Amino acid sequence: MSSINKPVGEFEEKVAIVTGAASGIGKATVELLHERGARIVAVSRGANVETLAAPGIVPFVGDVTEEATSKGAIATAIREFGKPDIVVNNAGIIINKRVIDMTLDEWNNVLAVNATGAFLFSREAMKVMTPAKSGAIVNVGSYACFQAFPTIAAYAASKGALAQLTRALSLEAIGHGIRVNAVGSGDVATNILSASGDSEEALRQHGEKSPIRRAAEPREMAEVIAFLASPRASYMVGAVVMADGGMSVAVPG
Repeated sequence: MSSINKPVGEFEEKVAIVTGAASGIGKATVELLHERGARIVAVSRGANVETLAAPGIVPFVGDVTEEATSKGAIATAIREFGKPDIVVNNAGIIINKRVIDMTLDEWNNVLAVNATGAFLFSREAMKVMTPAKSGAIVNVGSYACFQAFPTIAAYAASKGALAQLTRALSLEAIGHGIRVNAVGSGDVATNILSASGDSEEALRQHGEKSPIRRAAEPREMAEVIAFLASPRASYMVGAVVMADGGMSVAVPG
């Protein structure tokens, strides 16, 4: 197969920051970028991110909704490795509730993690990428950027906001040599639904309703993220690349 499928050393000398790094898509992205040469600050609000510590990987514990976390992660990257070249805004949560049953705190929490966190990390990254005239920001969205179903109003609103942040920021950033894009993921076999009491098995079963008839593995999303972060995507600006097993184009049935 072509080397485009696994470009060994593609991220040599590159510095990346990945949020939501302790598990799922974030962990797979850390592992893939590291395999391809990147040095990484892996951010998560859970101390379990410490298990990723390795030569070239520095864990950072912090809540992405707090300004101190984005500032601290950027400072850590600069101190340990140098200016960040790549930021992957992956941290996300979902609360499965009807609007009528959702509290304001729950609504605000979903929006804060899924959209505001990406804003904070993008803003701080832009401050160091702009003088360097280079960089890539990749936001991890969802088919819920464009579609919805009952009980995911907060999640859909947050991912819709993330898609529009991607587009608007891309226009501000490209003049400084910084590309901003997003991946719209489908159902992925991760623990994102644990807050609502659903299991990975339930998520897998939901993925079976997609045209591809399965949930994705985290590594599959990491591959798309790596592509968008790489020079191979050099002409992509403000794109939301759908990697959702066909969910965004299927007619509900």
